[in-house]
Amino acid sequence: MKVWIDQDLCTGDGLCEEICPAVFTLLDDGLAYVKDGDEVMNNPGGSAQMVNVPSEHEEAVVEASEECPGECIFVETD
Repeated sequence: MKVWIDQDLCTGDGLCEEICPAVFTLLDDGLAYVKDGDEVMNNPGGSAQMVNVPSEHEEAVVEASEECPGECIFVETD
């Protein structure tokens, strides 16, 4: 499973970070980004910085994508 965030759609609500802080983070710009371990994928963000989701976080990532008010989290299954 892979995930990425479309920052143009992000509302900065932060639910994704609350649900799965191992994969999502909000930065000072008020937008959410995915993380690959400790590396925040914010240059440039979006689909160009899709990350593999560790299997132990797959359920939480799906929940975050379903709960996201901006519908900006995109999950791709292999």
